[in-house]
Amino acid sequence: MSLKKQFIKTKPVVKVTFSIDAKDADSAAVVGDFNNWDAAEGALSKLKNGTFKATYDLVKDAIYEFKYVIDGIYVNDPEADFYKWNDYAGSENGVLVV
Repeated sequence: MSLKKQFIKTKPVVKVTFSIDAKDADSAAVVGDFNNWDAAEGALSKLKNGTFKATYDLVKDAIYEFKYVIDGIYVNDPEADFYKWNDYAGSENGVLVV
């Protein structure tokens, strides 16, 4: 799993690339505050090497909670900036600071 942040000097956005190694998975998505926790909106593309990946433009100077959904199972990213307990989910979510 990895997160890559690319700050754009001329725009108030950050290009964030989410990638997760899930060779045996059929589907993967990233869900969070930035896409209303919608797995369809956060679908990741599967590459030939088994990694799922996508890049999203997120508003700069913001904090987002997020998780990956791999074949219907929610998973945190170990490279999240930190974790925050979420009462609704009953678990911790990864937090992304951009």
